Amino acid sequence: MPSADHDLGPQNLGKPARVVAREPRTASPEHAEPSRFIPHVQGLRAIAVLFVVLYHFWPARLPGGYVGVDVFFVISGFLISAHLMRELTATGTVRLGQFWARRARRLLPASLLVLLFCALVAASPYLTPTSALPNEVQEILASTFYVENWFLALTSADYLNHAGDPTTVQHYWSLSLEEQFYVLWPLIMLAAAWVGVKYFRGAQRRAVLLALAAVTVASFVFGVIFTITDPAPAYFVTFGRMWQFGVGALVALVPVLRVRNAWGSFVLGWAGVLTLLYVAFTFDGQTPFPGYMALLPTLGAAAIISASNTDRWWYPTRVLGVRPARFIGDISYSLYLWHWPLIIIAPSVPFWGLTIYHRVALLVLCFVLAWLTKRFVEDPMRSLKALTTRPARVTLWASLAAMLLVAGVTTAGWAANAPAYTAGVQAIEDLRENPPECFGAASVLDPACSGADFGADVLPAPGFAGVDRPGDAECFIQLNDARAQACEFGSDAPDAPRIALIGDSHAYQLLPTFQRLADERGWHLTTWFKGACPWSTTPLSTPGAFGAACTEWRDGVRADLADRDIDAVFTAAIASTPYSSAGFDSSYDAAVAGYLGAWQEVLDRGIPVITVVDNPVWETDPNKCLRTRAQSECDAPRSDVLVTDDPLRAAASGVEGVTLLDFTDVYCDDEVCWPVVGGANIYRDQDHLTVTFADTLAPWYADAIESALETRAG
Repeated sequence: MPSADHDLGPQNLGKPARVVAREPRTASPEHAEPSRFIPHVQGLRAIAVLFVVLYHFWPARLPGGYVGVDVFFVISGFLISAHLMRELTATGTVRLGQFWARRARRLLPASLLVLLFCALVAASPYLTPTSALPNEVQEILASTFYVENWFLALTSADYLNHAGDPTTVQHYWSLSLEEQFYVLWPLIMLAAAWVGVKYFRGAQRRAVLLALAAVTVASFVFGVIFTITDPAPAYFVTFGRMWQFGVGALVALVPVLRVRNAWGSFVLGWAGVLTLLYVAFTFDGQTPFPGYMALLPTLGAAAIISASNTDRWWYPTRVLGVRPARFIGDISYSLYLWHWPLIIIAPSVPFWGLTIYHRVALLVLCFVLAWLTKRFVEDPMRSLKALTTRPARVTLWASLAAMLLVAGVTTAGWAANAPAYTAGVQAIEDLRENPPECFGAASVLDPACSGADFGADVLPAPGFAGVDRPGDAECFIQLNDARAQACEFGSDAPDAPRIALIGDSHAYQLLPTFQRLADERGWHLTTWFKGACPWSTTPLSTPGAFGAACTEWRDGVRADLADRDIDAVFTAAIASTPYSSAGFDSSYDAAVAGYLGAWQEVLDRGIPVITVVDNPVWETDPNKCLRTRAQSECDAPRSDVLVTDDPLRAAASGVEGVTLLDFTDVYCDDEVCWPVVGGANIYRDQDHLTVTFADTLAPWYADAIESALETRAG
């Protein structure tokens, strides 16, 4: 997260500072003593924010751009530790109230302004789907009080793989983590300094360095272990990230780490730049991160900061200090704040498209808003005399009041929209119980419905499609959880046909439909689901704990199946699942072989398998388009959203005992795919079906299963 501190930096930290007279406690000085501006650190800040912003605009082009946040952590550790050590050395203490007040004046005005904007957007049904409002409200409140990282950790949001629908404030996780650093770091340094005075003959500096080094090492070890065992929350947890601040602190406080030799500085600085470029273009969502892989961007940033020689224009310290880089560094904080909400909101704005021209225009708008915020919010507020000339508690109380104001506006937005949210949820339930004739897939698959015309009707409404999802969340295993959780539904009669539903989230999306079928047709339904882990014998290409958990889950399902009397198995999987190609000519061949391997174990027992070709996967939730545009404007080219060679199709072709369902003609014609068919809203997000639409496919699912049961019985 880019802090707003542009003018903090070490100044002769290798030499003892003279003790200065204490300033009046009623004042709130900007510095304990003068500091020196470091232009190339501003240039490094520019690199970091550009990495993050370009990653969010074009994730496929810069798949590792998320490491920009790690660079910001190193910069903050460097600047803040230097500032605190200057004050500690000069005055013998750190005035915590004034330090925290200064942080508040620098960071909160722009931050709360953007949060207020997001709260107003969330309250507007024209810009935010009402179904998304509960998540928006929760995360805006968490961000307002700087605990967003813990909220995401506790709800297991997978930031790098974009699990779930991101809110407009998801990026506030890094601001929350950094604010927690601002609270903890001076306390650690003060405690260490006290120990140095009391037990080590006044060796404050040595005690502080030992304490920060110990925290850095412990945090790094914790982060590596936690990333291996539970990577989703590990990305957000504070203590797993403190070591990156610690690396910056050690560069600031250990003089030998700041290289002033001309060639040493040249080599170190450019090596750091090349390291950052390497990770930005080669890391991706599958990289085990933060963990030990975070060493590369962290040490790369530290190397750039350490390079101190500015003798030649081609040295990185001079190149990164050029005016354009410094300008971007100056507005980096506000640019970070604004870019993500605008990316999330833009698809919902009428007449706004997703072409390259629209994206570039949006990027330019982000820069304009960032400059305006820097010029008219950040700079005036950090030097506002009404706050700087008064005791620190005035700033802190004013900050709390501003936070409560944002929280109040956010809560009022929920209160105003809660009745509409409740009504929308009820409307979906009514629609499931009494769908119109020839609704959804029937308009294509049922010859009697060939003339059905639903006009511009879309059900469920685009603003509520997001809540039209399966329940029974305890049956859907995610992330590093490897439990082969079986859930039972339907008839308990001893002679009831026993159907298994197995797969990833594209199987889980069918759960309510199959529950209804089981109740109507007297089946006993058993399910096994794990997110991003289809039923297969081929390992995922995903490294680390997640891939291992998927393999363990499959082994558990295999053992459970072997102990059960099953009459038929239905399975589904997302077509773009990344499989390891080890031992095969391609990952596609590996995927086909893996499906066949899993199926063969039940086919050998005479149990039929029914599977289905995957539905299209959109770049962004088509409901964002449907809320503001005509249906025809929201169609997508077939080649962009549909995997042409679904390995499930190849695996099922010509295999005795396997039935393949292919509803591609329901979703697409030869040229385009539709977000609405027969008046039914197909998607609740970019790739999962609404329960309402899945229900319209129920007769064809049921016929395939009943036919397989009859064939087995015969």
